[in-house]
Amino acid sequence: MGRVIHFEVGADDPERVARFFENVFGWKIERWKGPIPYWLIGTGDRKEPGIDGGIEHRREPGMSVVNSIDVADLDETMKKIERYGGTITTQKMDIPGVGVMVYFKDTEGNLHSAMQAYQREKM
Repeated sequence: MGRVIHFEVGADDPERVARFFENVFGWKIERWKGPIPYWLIGTGDRKEPGIDGGIEHRREPGMSVVNSIDVADLDETMKKIERYGGTITTQKMDIPGVGVMVYFKDTEGNLHSAMQAYQREKM
C-alpha cells in the first residue's frame, strides 16, 4: 500500500540531534545495540497514531527528511526549538481546516515542520 512505517534522520552528530529531539519534543531515543551506529526514536504512545524512526550518520551530503510533528503549543515549541539549537525557517502559517505550522531546522540542518492542530489551539 506504500504507507510510511518508519523515518530516518541523517546527522553529522547523531547524539547532538538526539538531545535536540528529546528536549524539544520529549521523544525517547536510545542507541541501538546492533552492529552499526544507529539510534532508535520512540515518538510517543504506540496506541496513538504516528510512527517511530531512527537517526543515522548521513549516507550522503544533504541527506535529510521532512517530518511533520504534532505539537500541543506551537509558540512554546518554537521557543524550545531555538533554545536547543534549532532554527525556525518560516513564519507561522495557517493551514485552513487543519492547523498552524512552521518549518524549522534541527541541529543538523534537517528540515521539519511542527503543527498545532486547530482543536489544540489555545483560546
